[in-house]
Amino acid sequence: MWRVASTAIAILLSGMVTFSQAPGGEIAQIRNLGAPEGVELSGNWVSAQFTEGGGPGGANDRRPFDFLGLPLSEAGKAWTLSHDEAQLSEPERQCAFYTPVYHPWGFGALNIWREDEYRMGSPVAWVIGGFQDFKPQVIWMDGRPHPGKYAPHRIEGFTTGVWENDVLVTTTTHMTQGRLHRRAPQSDRSTLTLRFSRHGDILTLTGRVDDPVYLTEPFYVSKEWTLNPNTTNRASVPCTVAFEGVPSGKVPHYLPGQNPNIEEMTKLWGIPVEAVKGGAETMYPEYRKKLKEKYVRPAKRPFGATREGVV
Repeated sequence: MWRVASTAIAILLSGMVTFSQAPGGEIAQIRNLGAPEGVELSGNWVSAQFTEGGGPGGANDRRPFDFLGLPLSEAGKAWTLSHDEAQLSEPERQCAFYTPVYHPWGFGALNIWREDEYRMGSPVAWVIGGFQDFKPQVIWMDGRPHPGKYAPHRIEGFTTGVWENDVLVTTTTHMTQGRLHRRAPQSDRSTLTLRFSRHGDILTLTGRVDDPVYLTEPFYVSKEWTLNPNTTNRASVPCTVAFEGVPSGKVPHYLPGQNPNIEEMTKLWGIPVEAVKGGAETMYPEYRKKLKEKYVRPAKRPFGATREGVV
């Protein structure tokens, strides 16, 4: 009896020590997992969407085919030419979620809190709560490695974080295929790097997307959130599938040469089709020189625009 009891006590003690220690075996290391002094990311953060929403008449809304400034590869361009946005109305896709790659564009609120280690009280992880089309995302801070190359992928991926001075830098891998901004594709081989930086009641989120399949260069984006004193719903109501015009089993798409939206930006703003298709060179100011002789100013202002531009 004493031998059994001694063995049980030894197992319990070893488990407690293992749980309380950070990788590397030093209890002191776990004390360094928290945010630097004076930095707190917990809270309800909302994005005002000043640069993404549309004005009167919707003239500034995102168009079905507008990939100017995105470093799409040839595979990425082929994907956009065949893609029909009606796919979101498929019964099989209506309750699907977006990967964390969609976070940096600020479409959803960020409800952030930390999970503490129960003995030392230091954070083991930060969590971005679920919101509408997003699953909760755990940012592990305890030094654990990312899964292997052939490990299963999940919608939310696998995320680790480290502090660089007062900036939280996170790395997300093992995501499923998803979407970039403006409905461009993101493959399951992509890596997302985010930098969380707080200045008073402003949270700046800078993202970098590396995708060897659909991008030829890293894609960067930066967005600001403001602290909201009101509680943000961490998870939306349960999704209910309804008929939205697309029958089950059908995948809306466009065959080569049949996408009807390719020339919309050209007719509306005079932007050449080759620029609308995107590509790395369209990200840089020098690209304007290449388009100088091809740009044709619209004969009349598009609906919802003023003399100064879009309202």
